[in-house]
Amino acid sequence: MSLKNKLSRMKKHIIREEDAEENKVQLSLIEQESTDFPFIDLWKQNGSTAYYIDGDFCLVREKRYSIDHQHGDYKFKDFIKAVDAWQDFTGEHPLSSKGLNHEEMFFFDTETTGLGGGVGNTIFLLGHGKVTETEVIVTQHFLPQPGSEIPLYHSFLSNVDYNTLVTYNGKAFDWPQVKTRHTLIKDHVPKLPAFGHFDLYHGSRRLFKHKLESVKLINVERKILGFNRVDDVPGFLAPMIYFDYIERKDPEGIFKVMTHNELDILSLITLYTHLTFQLLNVHKQSTGHERFEVGRWLEYTGNREIAKERYQEIINENDRPNYEAMHHLALQYKKEKEESRAVELWEKMWKEAPISIRKVVLLELAKVYEHKTKNLNLALKRCEQLESLMHETKDRNRKQHEIYMGKLHHRMSRLTRKINKKADLPSR
Repeated sequence: MSLKNKLSRMKKHIIREEDAEENKVQLSLIEQESTDFPFIDLWKQNGSTAYYIDGDFCLVREKRYSIDHQHGDYKFKDFIKAVDAWQDFTGEHPLSSKGLNHEEMFFFDTETTGLGGGVGNTIFLLGHGKVTETEVIVTQHFLPQPGSEIPLYHSFLSNVDYNTLVTYNGKAFDWPQVKTRHTLIKDHVPKLPAFGHFDLYHGSRRLFKHKLESVKLINVERKILGFNRVDDVPGFLAPMIYFDYIERKDPEGIFKVMTHNELDILSLITLYTHLTFQLLNVHKQSTGHERFEVGRWLEYTGNREIAKERYQEIINENDRPNYEAMHHLALQYKKEKEESRAVELWEKMWKEAPISIRKVVLLELAKVYEHKTKNLNLALKRCEQLESLMHETKDRNRKQHEIYMGKLHHRMSRLTRKINKKADLPSR
């Protein structure tokens, strides 16, 4: 069965929309030692060149985009603004590019013969992108036949002059695969550099999981970045297409896989820009919940003062109270031993906040009143209100509910003893 027919049968998996405008690329001739390379004219039209070493070769394709090219909601030059914005950041963050020039970062993605790990999984396409002052350059290294990994990795490592990778789940998959394959041929290719690594998958989970069923890159593109692919071959079909190429040598399907890989790389540039703008408040094109998640991420990474500012901004700017932001701001005040400010916020919340938050807030108030302000009667009152709320709502986990109620009753008994003991003390 031809590749065309196979893809036709799988058309339900393929995204078909209006053709996107692409930049024209100057075509290069494939230099080859023999004239029987299959479908040479198609490879020429694809802009591929051959990289030879020790009588073996891989194919290298380069694509260039103007720095003003629009990819989704952003132009590529916005990435330069994003890197520049990090230079003034005073805290620490896993996506911080402070101290880096935008040309020192490269956006990396691979296509492999399977989704598993180990030496049996082969990378057949290495793609990476670079942002200069004037353009974006996407370079792809293709394995034309099994066993030609030496020229593949030699061509890749001989031209890599960056400091930091940017990937999507690359820490868990792409880069470990590169390390595994490199180990097998390390005596014949340049040493694997110790890159820094920004993995945007984890940032997407933190900020977007509340609004996306899946944070696959293609979903983030559509729902967050404003980019829709055209006639795209899904990544899970890439292994089948590669094996079909090995059998028939017709590169028709491989060109589609290359386009898929290229779009992944371009979307990484846009996604890094978007995440940076959200984190650093470069723009406010986001929902209140997204901004709250940004605050939580900043708080989690130790940037508490900046997180407090974000929580306060959310509270001040929203007509409706943002109880999650209020609660996290109160927790910050409590950690900083500003209990009065924490209590002020919690007392505003516990009557009207969602039940899940009310439960937490009532318990926090009981703790503060008992241990900090020593207002035992008010602490007991908040416990009683929490007990009533727990009876009104049924916890799906009965055992967990019983444990929680046991701890609450223990607290209430302790408070009652303290109150009675205090009442029995002779007055001075």
